[in-house]
Amino acid sequence: MALVVICGQPCSGKSTAALCLAEALKESEAKPIVRIIDEGSFHLDRNQSYADMPAEKNLRGVLRSEVDRSLSKEDIVIVDSLNNIKGYRYELWCLARAAGIRYCVVFCDAEETCCRKWNEERREKGEAAYDDKIFEDLARRFERPDRRNRWDSPLFELWPHKEGVTNSSAAIAEAISYLTKKVDSKSGDVKVLQPTIATQNARFSEANSLYELDRATQEVISAIMEAQSLALGGPSNGISVGVGLPTITISRSVGLPELRRLRRTFIKLTGQTSLSGRPPPSDAESTKRMFVDYLNRELGAA
Repeated sequence: MALVVICGQPCSGKSTAALCLAEALKESEAKPIVRIIDEGSFHLDRNQSYADMPAEKNLRGVLRSEVDRSLSKEDIVIVDSLNNIKGYRYELWCLARAAGIRYCVVFCDAEETCCRKWNEERREKGEAAYDDKIFEDLARRFERPDRRNRWDSPLFELWPHKEGVTNSSAAIAEAISYLTKKVDSKSGDVKVLQPTIATQNARFSEANSLYELDRATQEVISAIMEAQSLALGGPSNGISVGVGLPTITISRSVGLPELRRLRRTFIKLTGQTSLSGRPPPSDAESTKRMFVDYLNRELGAA
């Protein structure tokens, strides 16, 4: 259903934000299944996990693998960690895209001085806290999310040092609305990431994949020929091949031989992609989406 990435400086209120978001989601009308993935899920000590680059890299790998296993069309997964490197947030975005689900980032934008103070208070209370050296290193290397980046968008910002974090915080409410709202193709205010050939990772039998590839592409060609027949051979714009799929825009009449040639080329390219390690699309919807995108590029440039 969705992947939510919580990010912020160390001790900036990320875990509080994750808990508030999870509780608010469970109380919402949709009542989705919510799972929080964090270092505590694996009983990892924060100072040992960030003691050096190999340990930090291993931590990110463990979290990423668990996220990859947990993503589904029904559940909401919240990643409660620093997520301080933009390259790592991009990797998480790619996982969401491969799963074909929604994605967003919740940023706890707290001042560094406040984070340092909260870290010291936690240490005094005997709670889990960062060593001073590790805290300073993580704070220095933190890369702020930028909503202009697709892997940081949509971005919901919290200011724990000013407003605190509660279930009713504005950013929490906005995130819940985005995560549970029905998709409206006209408004486009909710974006469900769509897998591409490069991110398809479902493993199916080769025979099933080739069958779906052949059948789906033939259905697209049949739809084009029927639309052109109704248009009496003229240009056909906005040809629909299914609900939720992109439309085909053709500015000129395209004959069956040319469409068959494009279809053969597409199947050949898809087969080459599968030989390089990625399988061809094995369901009709994914195949049609990719074939329509391919036709729009090829016929649009013609």
